[in-house]
This record gives sequence, C-alpha cells and structure tokens, in this order.
Amino acid sequence: MAHVSLPVAGRPQVLIEAEAGETLDQLDRETIVDLYRAHGALLLRGFGADVAAFRGFAKRFCRTAVVNESPGRRPIDEAANIHTVDGGTGAFALHPELSREPWKPDAAFFCCLSAPSRGGKTTICDGVALVREMPAAVREALAPRRLLYIKPTWPALLDYWLGTPTPDDARLAAPPPECPYFFRRLPNGMIVRAFTRPALHRPMFTDAPAFGNFLLFARFNNGRPDHPVLDDGHPVPEAWLQAIKAAGDRLAVPVEWRNGDVVMLDNTRFLHGRTAIVDPGERLIATYFGYVDFAIPDPEEPRDAIWRREDFAPPLPPDHPRLREQAGSGA
Repeated sequence: MAHVSLPVAGRPQVLIEAEAGETLDQLDRETIVDLYRAHGALLLRGFGADVAAFRGFAKRFCRTAVVNESPGRRPIDEAANIHTVDGGTGAFALHPELSREPWKPDAAFFCCLSAPSRGGKTTICDGVALVREMPAAVREALAPRRLLYIKPTWPALLDYWLGTPTPDDARLAAPPPECPYFFRRLPNGMIVRAFTRPALHRPMFTDAPAFGNFLLFARFNNGRPDHPVLDDGHPVPEAWLQAIKAAGDRLAVPVEWRNGDVVMLDNTRFLHGRTAIVDPGERLIATYFGYVDFAIPDPEEPRDAIWRREDFAPPLPPDHPRLREQAGSGA
C-alpha cells in the first residue's frame, strides 16, 4: 500500500509514494479524492507512470477535458487531450491553467516522462496561502473587486457561440445561456468578448478566499499590465502586482521532477509556474486539464456548460499556428 505523507511547512503537496511494484491504477480512488479535496495538491512518486498510466489515472477522475490552445504545445496522445507543456525555455510566473478563459479547468495533471537534470522545475503555490501572505492593504483592496477579461473576436468564434459570424446588436446583447461571454461592439465596429471573475475567489473545496487568475502571467510573462483589468476598466496597480508576485515567490515550492512522477493540482486553488529550462531536449512533461466528476461547479459558469458535457476544444483564431499547419497539410 502506498505511503501517504500529508503537507508540512515548505511542502504544500501531499506526497504519495508507491510500494515496490505498485501502479497508479491500484490506488484507491476515494482516498485520492479525499486527499485532493482536503489539500488540493498531490505528488505521486515511484509508480513509474508512462503515457498510458497517466491517461488512465486522469480519466479516473475527469469526465471531460479541455484543449489548451496555447501555441507550442505538442500532442502526446491527442485523442486523450494529453499534450506537452508550453514551448520555450523561460521561467513562468504563477498561474492557474487557462485562468484567462471562463472555462478554467477544475484539475491540472502533469506527468514527468523525462526529468531534467538541471532547471525546469515546476513550482506550485497554494492560492489560499497567497492571500494570507500578501500585504493586508493589497488583500483588502482586492477583496471587493472583480477582474475584467476583454479580448477580440473573429467570425468563427462568433458563429460558435452566437450562431452567426455577423451578429446584429440584438444578438450581441442577448447571447444564449450556454455562452460564457458577453459582447460589445466598439465604435470602430470591432466586436469584443468579455467575462469577469472575483479578484479573490472561493476555490471548489474550501471557503477560504484564494488568489488564482491570469494577472501574474499576463504582467510578468506577457508584459501586459492591462489584461485583465479591474472592474472599472483601470489596470491593476503595479505596486499591487509586485507585492503579490513577491508573496508568491516566497511561497512557491519547486517540484524536483523524477521520471514517472505525477502531479495532480486543484486548479481552482493552486497556481503553478516553472523555473527556466536549461536543456529543453531532456525535459518532457505531459499535461492533461480536466473537469472532475465530483466537482462543485463555479456558480458563475453557464449552467450545464459544454466543457462539462464533452471534451472541449475552443475555436481557434485565424492566425493560430495549428490552423496554418492544417492548411499546409491539406487537412
């Protein structure tokens, strides 16, 4: 039977270590669910996970998955929505997966297929602890606020959500209930999509407020201080962002990857990032982002959201590399 070590100071994840010869499919599902609900981060070590074992493990808990359309992710098992991590070698700021969209997954799964000898550590941070660690003035300023995410649209996206690539103003003002966005036509005729979420939210399995959004990645990786913005349309003050980043940096804990490791994160509670990759040729991490079958869905989601009914691949913008590849291959 696997040995379970509960979180301690400096290690926010549960460590589950295999007995000799034990495999992931031998783990008791309800034990894993209970640990996930209570602690939000699990590191499973010594089970010798490969792609097939990783797929089976993730699908024991998730009915559906979402495709992360970020460029640079390569398919490992495309039919199962298992891909590599983002390309590049730079460090990544803390973020929950796909927090830039209204279909933020419940769970983020990672599997180490080839461990780096140096660098490339995945970092994790409890968003509940991050709220407690940030300066009181920043915490109090964020508590009543919401974040506003605004992005452009294109005809295929409008057709997907609104049923027409050229919606009139009446259609823009009354999207169908399954649509997670609201829309606005700008004076120049451009149509934008938007959604909002609390700046400090309640994770799925705890009542304590958490920080878990796209702010740090947008500012410190994408150089975007204006996405998302506060609910009044103003950027989040730089001083707040610097204070939150500093708190996250103090709390973030690196995962020292070993071949076959699996990490399971409550993506509604935990953020993750990475240290810079020294040798991209030796690091291979598989990912799966899904919706757990024991979920308590965010009440701000559409009722019976499509991503909870079926595997979800959001519409791609016309300049997305994947569409160019398909066009080049004649697919």
